[in-house]
Amino acid sequence: MTADVAVSLSVLAGIVALSDATRRLMTRALAGCGLAVYAVELVSTFQLCCCTHELKLLSEVGGIEPRLALALTYLASVVHGLTFSGAIGNPSGALEHAYHARISGWCAARRIVCQFAAAAAARAAVPVIWSMGWSGLHVRYKLLGYRCISPIRVPLPRAAAVELACAFVVQTAISHTRSVEEKYRVHAVAAVITAAVYAGGRLTGAVFNPALAFSTQFPCSGHSFLDYCLVYWLGPLLGMMSSVLLFDKLGPLLSGTSRSLHRPQDTKKTT
Repeated sequence: MTADVAVSLSVLAGIVALSDATRRLMTRALAGCGLAVYAVELVSTFQLCCCTHELKLLSEVGGIEPRLALALTYLASVVHGLTFSGAIGNPSGALEHAYHARISGWCAARRIVCQFAAAAAARAAVPVIWSMGWSGLHVRYKLLGYRCISPIRVPLPRAAAVELACAFVVQTAISHTRSVEEKYRVHAVAAVITAAVYAGGRLTGAVFNPALAFSTQFPCSGHSFLDYCLVYWLGPLLGMMSSVLLFDKLGPLLSGTSRSLHRPQDTKKTT
């Protein structure tokens, strides 16, 4: 098992290194035509999906200890945060950026297309990597025909609620740490992601990312395409929207209340 973990870590490091080199190369090559941002989105989402496939294999087929799985989730989240170079990697996040006018609606739509294209590419590429048989775990999974079973272990409404709650918490963390220095922010967001995975992983897999779910969960047997859409697309989308709308409306109210509480009260002069 230790050898399998070491090989998987090497595969993860190789994916990140290759993706980072590709990002740099494409950014330079496409700098003058405005397509660099979409190339970065494509490569970064591909990196995210490939790494998650490998971690999912370690956890579900390799049977590593939950504490190690969570530690690797945290580490991977930090690495993605530090290497994404402005990519979003999440359709819900792209919609949130468009809602707050950080990017245009057309830009968000094109980013989402890139994200799903990268998710599909990762789903096709990972079995090719595993077919090389670099570890016993890869060989065993190849003998199983690369089949996976749905991680949804609760009724669909509850599963959708779990994904909604995870997306709500993660989106809230992302929104409220934007002013924090990046080298600290990635650790804070990674810690929240890891906590969400710990809380909801045994119920739904805790993906809370529609593109990532399309790559890692949709191929699994046990539920229909529409079931997965309900849990892994509608749930995270509603979770993101709930967080954004709640704090967009609640923030000004709290600020106004705070100002009124700290405003000096008028006092009448006495003679």
